[in-house]
Amino acid sequence: MLLPKNKKVITSPNDHRKYRNITLENGLSVLLVEDLQSTEAAASMAVAVGHFDDPVARPGMAHFLEHMLFLGTEKFPDSGEYSAFINQHGGSNNAWTGTEHTNFFYSINAAQFEASLDRFSQFFIAPLFDVALVDRERHAIESEFSMKLKDDIRRVYQVQKETVNPAHPFSKFSVGNLETLAGEQQNLREELIAFYNEKYSANIMTLCIVAPTSLDDLAKLAHTYFAAISHQPEPTQYPDTPIYLAEQLQAKINIVPLKEQRRIAITFALPALERFYKRKPLTFISHLLGYEGKGSLLSYLKERGLANNLSAGGGVNGYNFKDYNISIQLTDLGLNNLKDVIDCAFEYIALIRETGLSDWRYKERAALLKVAFQYQEQVKALDLASHLSINMHHYDVEDVVFGDYRMDGLDVIETQQLLAMMTPTNMRLQLIAPELETDKQAAWYHSPYQIRKIATEDITRWSAPKVRSELTLPSPNPFIIDHCIARADKSNGPVPLVVSQEPGYRIWHKKDDEFNVPKGHLYLSLDSAQAAASPKHAALTRLYVEMLLDYLTEYTYQAEVAGLSYNIYPHQGGITLHLTGFSGKQEALLSLVIEKARERKFTQNRFELIKKQILRSWYNHTQAKPISQLFTSLTVTLQKRSFEPARMAELLEEITLEDLHAHVKSFYEKIHLEGLVYGDWLESEAKALGCKLNRILSLVTSPSSESSRELIDLSNKGTLLREVSASHQDSGIIVYYQSDTATPDNMALFSLLNHTMSSTFFHELRTQKQLGYMVGTGYLPLNRYPGIIFYIQSPNSGPQVLLQAIDEFIADFTYAILQITNEQWESTKTGLVNQVMEHDANLKTRSQRYWSSIGNKDYAFNQRENVVEQIKTLTRSDLIKFIMKKMRTKHCDRLVLFSTGESHQDQAQLKSDNMILDLRAFKLKAEQFDY
Repeated sequence: MLLPKNKKVITSPNDHRKYRNITLENGLSVLLVEDLQSTEAAASMAVAVGHFDDPVARPGMAHFLEHMLFLGTEKFPDSGEYSAFINQHGGSNNAWTGTEHTNFFYSINAAQFEASLDRFSQFFIAPLFDVALVDRERHAIESEFSMKLKDDIRRVYQVQKETVNPAHPFSKFSVGNLETLAGEQQNLREELIAFYNEKYSANIMTLCIVAPTSLDDLAKLAHTYFAAISHQPEPTQYPDTPIYLAEQLQAKINIVPLKEQRRIAITFALPALERFYKRKPLTFISHLLGYEGKGSLLSYLKERGLANNLSAGGGVNGYNFKDYNISIQLTDLGLNNLKDVIDCAFEYIALIRETGLSDWRYKERAALLKVAFQYQEQVKALDLASHLSINMHHYDVEDVVFGDYRMDGLDVIETQQLLAMMTPTNMRLQLIAPELETDKQAAWYHSPYQIRKIATEDITRWSAPKVRSELTLPSPNPFIIDHCIARADKSNGPVPLVVSQEPGYRIWHKKDDEFNVPKGHLYLSLDSAQAAASPKHAALTRLYVEMLLDYLTEYTYQAEVAGLSYNIYPHQGGITLHLTGFSGKQEALLSLVIEKARERKFTQNRFELIKKQILRSWYNHTQAKPISQLFTSLTVTLQKRSFEPARMAELLEEITLEDLHAHVKSFYEKIHLEGLVYGDWLESEAKALGCKLNRILSLVTSPSSESSRELIDLSNKGTLLREVSASHQDSGIIVYYQSDTATPDNMALFSLLNHTMSSTFFHELRTQKQLGYMVGTGYLPLNRYPGIIFYIQSPNSGPQVLLQAIDEFIADFTYAILQITNEQWESTKTGLVNQVMEHDANLKTRSQRYWSSIGNKDYAFNQRENVVEQIKTLTRSDLIKFIMKKMRTKHCDRLVLFSTGESHQDQAQLKSDNMILDLRAFKLKAEQFDY
């Protein structure tokens, strides 16, 4: 029997889906979502159990349980069966463990949804917890822990945990490792079962299922597969204890990071905020504090050279607390004048308290959310299911969709009460910078820190701020649209068409007539031969982009707030400008961006600061995890116009403001413009825009052809090895195989090869052999040419062992293919076809696909259809022949990138006569595919 809930879920007028909330007899709350337009289905279970629930003697138990639930159930005992089933049928799956919740979610082809629910539901009914897998999986937890040892976010988080009330569950170590999960396998298993039986209960679980199936049928599926989850009548309660003791407030915490950064977090201890969600007073306060236009806190700090960035509103939160952070990225000058920076922050809070709580200001913020909800764009079934299953824990039933957007009105008293807690006496300062004084080292992550009381005179001064005249609140936002409607005009064709073309430029256009939102996406790519002709040119182009973005912020911030966003980014051939948002005001924003971009009023002061920021980012790349560094090195090794961050940093050190101005001048001397206008834009408007852009270009530039984007051809190179130096205890490896043609048949072959291998590779090398936490394969096209990669980051094995394991897997995989039944083979291909042909969820996804097609010279916009036709014809023997010919030979053409971990220096080193020792010389001599 199902117990229906009477309250109707509030939905956007732009949402075609149907929703229904039911409660099963065991207390499980279920949100059913009928989406008849989707070709995939998804499910997500959110359990109100997280690391706050860990037994004191077993830190990491909730996380360990999350891992073990994937490894077989009584009904489906094979530990790899669930993931293989999801993957085979074109889906994906994952899970995470947070402070108070654990979330399990997956998507799959809709035809297999019922069979997948049968497997998924058993996690919560009859998991096996096979004792033989206990040791293996705690090693997986250790790998995950090890991988993040040099992650500054984790290192800072651990300091936070050590400096709160030790009686509060936030203080617990959350991840777990071999030390916290030590002991006999059987004993640990028994503890795990006891934890599961005590904590996992239907009445503290929320399930969301999304499928192209009627609500009534979804209700039957929910009852059939989830009614057997047990119900514990008494859920455990967290202790009613404050997160901070009195002596832990009015404290300054110094933390030394591994990466070069300077940041202050001004943190206020607030109560839990869930009860405020209908009016969102804190969202309103953050809206004012985080303002970036003229007169804002950030604008003033930037003018004085004290800060580069600011965000308001972040911070950890939980059942009885909310850390409210004003996080400021400091310059060196800002670090040396920290008290002045904090003075300004308290002055701006005082300004909001005194004159900011006006109804029109609140209504501006509420109007933005109202329009965003009214024209809410659809998301993928998987993202929707996961998001809503979590919302079910935080919002009333009717608000599971609307709650994120709801702002019912300004309650001045309520807002003043929150502002009254933003005082120096209720504050902690967290300063992150190199070379700070420290006297402690955090457990587990070894982060150096120090905690000290803030001086009484500082607390006194900050308690009585005198607001300086330069700080002002935002004026009314001219970009806000209260109401807009998508035009009903139909598109002139099924795909984008060229509507404006002259030598040196081309504009594509398509009017959207499916998603019914008054929004548009404009992509403008400016190709210049000067953009990345050398590492110095590439460094200058990146500097130009960052200077431009910094200069534009103050002028465009109100447009950004109003839902009109833009991004400018460099690529191999030049730079791209992408504008998105409500189409009624897009042209005004584009005109503003172009006008300000042409001014280029770059000051020496901002030049020095932005240059330092980029240098910090590039030097910090050497502290990234090995696998991230290897992925960067892969494109750098293979793309002629991509360069190592360290090399660009070296050259940027010497660059002057005059060099930048000279580069910008030469960059624009010859330009090729390619553009796409998609969304609620009429053809006549796109043509007019094309003419306008052509006029602007003709004033500053001569027409040019597209920049070339060369890719290194690995044919007849054999196995090339390149070692990348990474400062980390883990080793990493990427093995890349490249197609010799950019044709649909090879795209089909490489993508099917990856699809067939991925779950088996993960299961064998991560789950069974325990080589590391970051393990996988990927289909990787570079400059249109298909490729496949195998990657591992390992805490326990060096590169030679990892390469051997990958080679053994590839060698054995032909036998695995032979064992697949015809039915499984066809099902695998169908899964991939459905993935490739997945319906675009929204305007953004569709625009990205069109823009990628233009970039790939797929001017008929039918490449994926052609690839799918090729996938359908592929046989198992085609895959086996390819593996035997191209991947199993001793001297096969491929690129192996690797880094040797600090803990593996004594292992046998990976060596070869075919090593890339001088990357520049290799790229100069190598043959290339032209793009």
